[in-house]
Amino acid sequence: MLERARLTPEIEWVLGDLTVPRWENEFDLIVMTGHAFQAIIEDDHLAASLATVRRALAREGVFAFDTRNPAAKAWEAWRPENARSISGPDGRPVRICTEVEAPFDGRTVTFAHTFTGEDHSLPQVSRSTLRFLSADGLAAFLMRAGFRIEAQFGDFDGRPFGGVCPEIITVAKTVG
Repeated sequence: MLERARLTPEIEWVLGDLTVPRWENEFDLIVMTGHAFQAIIEDDHLAASLATVRRALAREGVFAFDTRNPAAKAWEAWRPENARSISGPDGRPVRICTEVEAPFDGRTVTFAHTFTGEDHSLPQVSRSTLRFLSADGLAAFLMRAGFRIEAQFGDFDGRPFGGVCPEIITVAKTVG
């Protein structure tokens, strides 16, 4: 995605790592995509990550990111019967089967993606644990880190956030 973004010459795109706080007041906008926010499982790691983002942003800087809405219970559809096929880089089909390994415990879900197909590198299995933070919990973390929520959307089509929308797409601005 970064390579695609860099096709826009008016914007300088920088790949960052939240574990290395090396910038201070450098950026007007920081974007976290691909539900990466949910991979930050522990409270102290999330607080440190948000502090790093806050420090890197200029005054009135913006942090935009996506996370799944726990009220939508996306993990309930992560079952073998809902497997899907996509075209791999060489055009051959790759089947992706997602299965919950440790059910939602009120905070996290652990699951596996199994990739199968004709390619010599398959099958492959990718295991992940994701945190599902409520909108209120998210707002509290952001406030403690020095952000205020400017806007939230319930999906990538721009609909307002609420209820069981699948996403909590957040645009937060630095405070002070």
